[in-house]
Amino acid sequence: MDNAEKFEGWIRGPFVEMNTELEDLYFAQPDRMEIESVGTSIKETLRDEGRALIVPLLEEGKTGDGFVNAFGVLGNVGLYLGALRRHEMTNPDREERSPFVEASALALHIGVSIGMVPRFATSHLATHNLAVNGIRKSFTSLRDEFLFIDENTRGILSFQSAADALTRIVPLGVTSPVADVLYEQAKQAMANVIRFNDRLFTELDIDRFFFSVRPYYKPYRVGRQIYRGANAGDFAGINEIDLMLGVCRASDPSYSQLLHEKMPFMLPSEQRRLNECMSRRSLLDELLLLIDDHADKPWFRSSARMYLEVFDLYAETARQHHDQLVMRFIQRPSDNLAQARLTGITASGPSLEVLIRSLETLRDYRCAADRPDLATRHRDIARLRAVADGSDA
Repeated sequence: MDNAEKFEGWIRGPFVEMNTELEDLYFAQPDRMEIESVGTSIKETLRDEGRALIVPLLEEGKTGDGFVNAFGVLGNVGLYLGALRRHEMTNPDREERSPFVEASALALHIGVSIGMVPRFATSHLATHNLAVNGIRKSFTSLRDEFLFIDENTRGILSFQSAADALTRIVPLGVTSPVADVLYEQAKQAMANVIRFNDRLFTELDIDRFFFSVRPYYKPYRVGRQIYRGANAGDFAGINEIDLMLGVCRASDPSYSQLLHEKMPFMLPSEQRRLNECMSRRSLLDELLLLIDDHADKPWFRSSARMYLEVFDLYAETARQHHDQLVMRFIQRPSDNLAQARLTGITASGPSLEVLIRSLETLRDYRCAADRPDLATRHRDIARLRAVADGSDA
């Protein structure tokens, strides 16, 4: 068994067991945020066993044979650092550099070599989370963590299916009669996202998520640099849908900043997909180019209706995510915490207030909301809807 395999085995075994034991200790505390003096011996064992497995990997001076192995090692060292951050053995607010020198050096080496951030990314726990004998990788064996990982992954896979379908409309043309099958695929995929989200929001325990799952996604330092936590939106598909539907535009400075920031958190193959998508004209803009001359044509109205059916479902997923997950599982539990506890509460780094405001903005772009302070596609969608309904020929 080589060094990478030994580290992998530890991450799937003792690492999960120790994290789970610590979470049960924390959750039994009167103050579940007060964890620094709890389970000290377990934390030290986790730290020392992980370091003993990382040092030989660093000394090898290689990341494994090819991208897949390197990517796997990066995820494992990222999970290790994420757990140390969760257990307050490191905190970027009180340090200028990570105290875990070997882990940082290994993560930086691999991150540079494969073109990704030197920390675990969403793909490590979602689309590229290899199940062994039915068990996928995780921080703990808690039911709510598995529920969160699994339903998020199902949602991501469905969004990717919708993005693939919408992208395949481009070479056919937005008014092609055979585009109907692709619009139907996109609609079914969006309906699946809504179904998976509903199941997650119904079954996920709010306290277990807030106190035992969410903390593993906090920002942490690798070397001197702070890297934000992995985000469920760190995959190309969601942004491909934004751009293909035209509800967000790459030329918008705030949206292009978002894309620039999240690119390194994506797999290189996804980075290439998103770069390619940014150069295409959206389906909405293609329809608007035709609307003046062809609004009364049956084929145009049919195409507009198919587009709007997909848009409406996508808007529902955006409202659902923000109004249920963000508000119920993050903001409301945070309302019960003292102000001092809110520092570092988010996975993305900014304060909770700033995060909520930015997520509201993204939701309203995706819903084409009527907001005078935002350049949403509200008027364009309304115009297209009037034509599709036959009220504006």
